[in-house]
Amino acid sequence: MARKDSLANMRAILVKRRDALRNALAGDLTLLRDLHSESRGDLIDAAYDTAQDEVNSQLAEVESRELASIENALERMKEGNYGQCEVCGGRIPMARLEALPYATVCIACQLDFERSGEAGGRRAEEPIGGELEL
Repeated sequence: MARKDSLANMRAILVKRRDALRNALAGDLTLLRDLHSESRGDLIDAAYDTAQDEVNSQLAEVESRELASIENALERMKEGNYGQCEVCGGRIPMARLEALPYATVCIACQLDFERSGEAGGRRAEEPIGGELEL
């Protein structure tokens, strides 16, 4: 498949994932609001609800970061620079984009970031779960 066709397929995947994340986040926020407005039974129920709130909050944070990355990727597609490394200007291989559709740097530049400890100790790109996919 030509790179252009692959990029078109990638856009469709990103839009679908973006919409799913938006729906999930809207649901998560509603759930958190509902949990806080309910009266608590006993101490154990309250502790369980608090733990659930924390888990939901952390999931929403991860989903929010992914959503922002996806929206950035869609904007880059619109501008015509999707698949181009933000650091060196080279082409990001399709295999990398298929593994991490919102990648903004090529593998070589990502490895340089990690070796040098740039980006404040954070990876230039951080996929779901914080694991780097190459």
